[in-house]
Amino acid sequence: MYTVYILFSKTSLKYYTGQTNNLEDRLNRHNSGLSVSTKSGKPWTLIHQLQFNTRSEALQIESKVKKRGAKRYLEDITLL
Repeated sequence: MYTVYILFSKTSLKYYTGQTNNLEDRLNRHNSGLSVSTKSGKPWTLIHQLQFNTRSEALQIESKVKKRGAKRYLEDITLL
């Protein structure tokens, strides 16, 4: 299983979108500063996740979320 996830940082007031096959490990890496792109926003909070059977499905949705913007994507899905 692959997960597309959206994180939020209260420190930087930013969102981060990614995909992984091990969400717990990936979240720990974001919060420990091992990820260059997210180390300045620690701590990160998981606010949304979607599960997929294949990595290609997860990459497609991750790309769509990033193109739309995580905040607008979340606003769109709460209006449904």
